[in-house]
Amino acid sequence: MADDQVLDDDFDAVLRLPSTCRILKTVCAMTGLRFVAIARSTSKGLVICACVDEIGLGLAVGDMIAFGESHCPGLSNHDLLVPKNDGSPPGEGRLDWILAGHRIESYLSVPISCCNGVLVGTLCGFDTEPRRIDTSAVRETAALFADLISAQLDAQREMARRDGALADERALSRLREEFLAVLGHDLRNPVQAIQAGARLLEREPQRNDALEIIQKIGSSASRMETMIRDLLDLAKSRLAGGLPVEREPAADLRSEFEQVVAEIKAVSKRCICSDFDIDRLDCDRARMGQLLSNLVSNAVTHGTPDVDVRIEAKVLNGIFRLTVSNGSPPIPAAVLHGLFQPFSRGEDSRGSGIGLGLYIASEIARAHGGHLKAEMQDDIVIFTMTMPAAARLEEQTQIARSATGNG
Repeated sequence: MADDQVLDDDFDAVLRLPSTCRILKTVCAMTGLRFVAIARSTSKGLVICACVDEIGLGLAVGDMIAFGESHCPGLSNHDLLVPKNDGSPPGEGRLDWILAGHRIESYLSVPISCCNGVLVGTLCGFDTEPRRIDTSAVRETAALFADLISAQLDAQREMARRDGALADERALSRLREEFLAVLGHDLRNPVQAIQAGARLLEREPQRNDALEIIQKIGSSASRMETMIRDLLDLAKSRLAGGLPVEREPAADLRSEFEQVVAEIKAVSKRCICSDFDIDRLDCDRARMGQLLSNLVSNAVTHGTPDVDVRIEAKVLNGIFRLTVSNGSPPIPAAVLHGLFQPFSRGEDSRGSGIGLGLYIASEIARAHGGHLKAEMQDDIVIFTMTMPAAARLEEQTQIARSATGNG
């Protein structure tokens, strides 16, 4: 879109503001002029954008005041020009100005400029009768109103610029998310092929040094698979407005959590203590296992090595509560709050992840109608996830009992 078209659109948007109509009516009341308008400058003349017509000139929004052969006396910047006169002899000592077939006896014009000094229009007034408007009070007040319109125009242009920049950023952000989704999807197959090849080689007789290399290959491929999964989850949560979950009315969450802990214990030398006072829960079992895995992996990687990682899960008063705690040096509140942002790794950069684990965990909690927070208590950092423990199974059982007449 051309710059002059953008300026015209911004000008028209300002004129639609309620304050513009009040300005015109105030100028009428202050000066006694019965036709007051705001007009936009063009190469051919002035286009009326807003007006108050108490004379009945018949001019309306969109009409043009064309340039005449000479300029209105006393006006600068060519900001107001009227049509040619009707050919009658000019009055004594002055020009006769004709507008819409009416001889103009009084006129007022104040230029409207942008902050860069570009003239864009005028605040003007006309009357077929003489009015006392050549006073400092009228001039200063009219100039103040013109400055107000100019300020509104500059603000409108800045708002339009920011809206455009925001729209561009949103489009770019969506493009990034789509790129991550495609990249993650396309990387999964080669990584899985590497893992499968490493497993096959492990089954064959190998020298000890070769076997160690194969195991490292498998371990690296597993870490890559985790990163790819996190990237895909990030893209899904951004593109779909949240991470998708598939809830089961009575998911076996205890066995899922126990399996997660066993897998992490198998590859970690840290002591992990768990207490799962739960059985079945209305949730996405796989996603909840992923949430716990991310929290515990974070605790193992970043926690104080000689302090146990503690996990507790229970349902109390209709609320499911999961806590994962580990030793940690003091973490500032601002850093704690930012831990759940994408690609955040806090002040401790240990580990091989890309800073999505805690973000994905918080998105899983949010997708279940819950919340994940972090807090410090002495030298312990505690991650707490809470969510409503929906009782679909009990409700369905009660409905079935009522249908069969059993209490």
